[in-house]
Amino acid sequence: MSGDELLKVLTALGNPHRMRIIAALWARRNYVSKLAREIGISRPLLHMHLQRLEAAGLVIGSLELSDDGKAMKFFEVAPFVYELSPRTVADAAATLTQAADRQREKEETK
Repeated sequence: MSGDELLKVLTALGNPHRMRIIAALWARRNYVSKLAREIGISRPLLHMHLQRLEAAGLVIGSLELSDDGKAMKFFEVAPFVYELSPRTVADAAATLTQAADRQREKEETK
């Protein structure tokens, strides 16, 4: 795993809402409106967190039609296992790009 990829995953998991989303989706896949109600956050906020998780490869979204023809966005946890050790961090750090540094600084100022 590259340093940029590792930072994306760690940043995605470094938020309590995103950790709760992963926990809720681990139990079963779910659609956005129901997931927002279960977690207790607004749909726009949930969408933002799901986008970050999806960009990091931690969740997978798919659009499906309900029986009455409504489009519903379902999410599920992507299978993942990450080993985090001093060695994996050192290996990843050796591959960091300047773009990752700029993105991280941008995220920290939000």
